[in-house]
Amino acid sequence: MRRLIPTGDAECPVAFAEVPQPLPEPDEVLVKVEAFAPNRGETFLLEHPRPGLLPGKDIAGLIVQAAADGSGPAVGTRVVGHPPQGGWAEYASVPTDSLAVLPDGVDSVRAAALPLAGITALRLLRTAGNLAGRRVLLTGASGGVGHYVTELAVGSGAEVTAVTATPARGERLVELGAQVIHEVAAAQGPFDVVLESTGGSALPAALSKLRPGGLLVWFGQASRTPVTLDFFDLLSGPERATIQHFHYAGAPYGPELAALVRLVEQKRLHPEVGRVSDWADAAQTLVDLRERRIRGKAVLTTGGTR
Repeated sequence: MRRLIPTGDAECPVAFAEVPQPLPEPDEVLVKVEAFAPNRGETFLLEHPRPGLLPGKDIAGLIVQAAADGSGPAVGTRVVGHPPQGGWAEYASVPTDSLAVLPDGVDSVRAAALPLAGITALRLLRTAGNLAGRRVLLTGASGGVGHYVTELAVGSGAEVTAVTATPARGERLVELGAQVIHEVAAAQGPFDVVLESTGGSALPAALSKLRPGGLLVWFGQASRTPVTLDFFDLLSGPERATIQHFHYAGAPYGPELAALVRLVEQKRLHPEVGRVSDWADAAQTLVDLRERRIRGKAVLTTGGTR
């Protein structure tokens, strides 16, 4: 089968290789991959790839081999999955507790855009707590996670202010019900909750917008610039503020995937797919994703996508 493997070349970060099909563990199914969605964080791993790196955590396709232990769906079932690695390939092994069945109304392209960003959004909002009637500031909002967070938070009754680099990157967020600004300093606080994913100078600026006793959830550092907090700035800022670190990871992912699929089927969640390309264009798509030239998610298809 064909698989995309890292090259270590910044301008052409992956290339095709012929490799054997994966051998699933007893609690895994073998999926014929129809579409997969790279994540911006994965592009950073490609800059200095570790030996044996097999990227790919967001896939959708058709089960061609059922789990040997009897768990999971049968052969011929369309699924979305979140394997630990190896999804940028014709076939991928996926643990049965980290996939969900796709109904006819949800195609593989939209499904592939769901796993990492969608799971992150669901778990992030659970961490933030009940948002009905609360004011939320979201930084780094124009990526896949930001779109899902915005739609879900607005749908739950929150008043969302989203920070994007440019007006064009914020257009869809406005349609979803957010107020869009282009720098944290322009945010009209105070906010009950800040969801911060940029790092650098954005985090202390966003922290200063919290109400007393508010919550800042730190879930990324997209700027790749370390954060410095000044104790004396905190003293003059919101009293009793809580800063909570967040990372989405931790199987099983199946329940969240099933919830995301259900929301898409019910037209309550709309994946923002900024580019759909054949996986022959993977190298350029990965560069564009790394350089933030794609709004929302990028999805690559392997052929035969439904």
